[in-house]
Amino acid sequence: MDDDLETLSREQLIEEARKLRNGIRRHRDSTQHELCWHHPALWGLLPEKSDPLPVVPDWPQFLQGCIKYRQSLDEQAPGAPRTKEPYPE
Repeated sequence: MDDDLETLSREQLIEEARKLRNGIRRHRDSTQHELCWHHPALWGLLPEKSDPLPVVPDWPQFLQGCIKYRQSLDEQAPGAPRTKEPYPE
């Protein structure tokens, strides 16, 4: 799966690491409805150690965000497979 890394130069690998780190930081530093999941294990891959507490929306606002996200999937991925499998406990 990651065979492409074998063909990259040192400079290209460094740039790829920077892109990945910046993506992780953007997720880590997001809050409220921008933060879908709290992933301290992912954030722990960064060299700087930070586990910020997110601002958590109250339930009504949270559920509105869930509905909006699900609606966006219908628009952005209308052909994606659907499931009726319940969320795991």
